[in-house]
Amino acid sequence: MDFDLVLRDLLDGLYHSRIRYATIGGFALGVLGVPRTTMDLDFLVHREDLDTLHALLTELGYDRAIRSENVSHYRHRDVAWGGVDILHAFRPHSIAMLGRAGERHLMGGSRVIRVAEAEDVIGLKIQAMTNDPRREAQEIADIESLARRYGGSLDWARLEEYYQLFGLEAEGRELRSRFEHAE
Repeated sequence: MDFDLVLRDLLDGLYHSRIRYATIGGFALGVLGVPRTTMDLDFLVHREDLDTLHALLTELGYDRAIRSENVSHYRHRDVAWGGVDILHAFRPHSIAMLGRAGERHLMGGSRVIRVAEAEDVIGLKIQAMTNDPRREAQEIADIESLARRYGGSLDWARLEEYYQLFGLEAEGRELRSRFEHAE
């Protein structure tokens, strides 16, 4: 995926269409200062904006391969444009994540992207590894990388809530004991 090419057109479209979104997943880690190789883009998008997003992605040449209640997946015919995965925000937790998302400059440039907070990226990674245990090793590595970088400033109460949601309280306590005072 040619991120410069895709992000230029996609971010302009998201902005001009007033789509409520936040980047999540591997690309969000990079924006948050924890580089990780990724081959696609993942976004959290307000459910009310999904039709507008679909029109934008279709205009950019993407085809929707999957749409369920919770997710949509788009692929472009040109490999340089790659894939875009969309998590639909309509539950209270995901709507709150969108509300907390902030703007960050990409690689020190003038392009701005909305990114979920580190705690919310961790919460989504907890959900991902619970939904698909095959992803557990990568998700734990990502969680620990974020905790190592932001440990002292993380909202540990929010993280505790995410771990409780998925019945992983012991794992949450262990993470906190290792990284709460990291800088």
